[in-house]
Amino acid sequence: MSVLVKKLRNRILRNVYKVSFLLNQAERDYQAALEQHFARLPVISTADWNLVEAIKREGVVVTSLEALCIPSTEQMFAAAKNLMPKLPKGSSGDNNEYVVHASSEQMMEYPEIFLWGLEQRLLNIAENYIGLPVAYHGAYFRRDIANQVERKSRLWHIDVEDRKILKAIVYLNDINEDYGPFQYISKSLTSKIANSLGYKQGYIQEKRMQNVLSPSHWKSCTGSAGTVVFADTGNVFHRGKIPIYGDRIAIFYDYTSRQPRYPFYCKSSLPGEDLLLMADKLSEQQKPYVLWR
Repeated sequence: MSVLVKKLRNRILRNVYKVSFLLNQAERDYQAALEQHFARLPVISTADWNLVEAIKREGVVVTSLEALCIPSTEQMFAAAKNLMPKLPKGSSGDNNEYVVHASSEQMMEYPEIFLWGLEQRLLNIAENYIGLPVAYHGAYFRRDIANQVERKSRLWHIDVEDRKILKAIVYLNDINEDYGPFQYISKSLTSKIANSLGYKQGYIQEKRMQNVLSPSHWKSCTGSAGTVVFADTGNVFHRGKIPIYGDRIAIFYDYTSRQPRYPFYCKSSLPGEDLLLMADKLSEQQKPYVLWR
């Protein structure tokens, strides 16, 4: 299916989902599901509960691989370091190119990267934040190129796939203000700005955002290699700041509920055939997170 056809299909489906009686019923079903699942939420440590509460308040929290202390981190990080030099610095020759992703073949060569996102501690954090059984959409290994291209994820936006979306962003190189940090606007300010702009979806240019909110309120998530940013990209304005002096290399781990607001926007980081091959490496407990459809 071509990109144009997919966009047209998604627009039509989104408009169907907006029909008032369907929307109201979907919201009632969602609230009922939250209430029903509340007693089944996994028990988490005080430290992880503090993470969840911080995301609820601010929309974003910054921690580290060291602080999370997840068993397979050493294998994941070693695999990521091995993959980094194999990631092209550019692929298409397109002057508008701003990001390069690892191919599915490369991700299958280093399954430790994908599998890290299925560590139970991460899944439990995601489930306690989202409030429902979690769908894991995989790992996106990406190089954001140091150039002046300002488009798509480098523009301010809010993701629309679900009511709550959790991304765990792992920096693989040291990121300061000049290396393209993840930037966001706090949850409370996002709500006010979205209302004042009549924002529903899409991208907002930097100049337009400056007109409604001083850049002093734009928050950058900086840190050394191994920094982890948890962000609800469905409830905060966010973007990747344009890298100036060097590329940003990071892995994005994506989670939603298994009954997302717009399921047709949800996709896995791996094609179906690779996803099934990866499923062979999973426990029976892990498979529903990946094969949730």
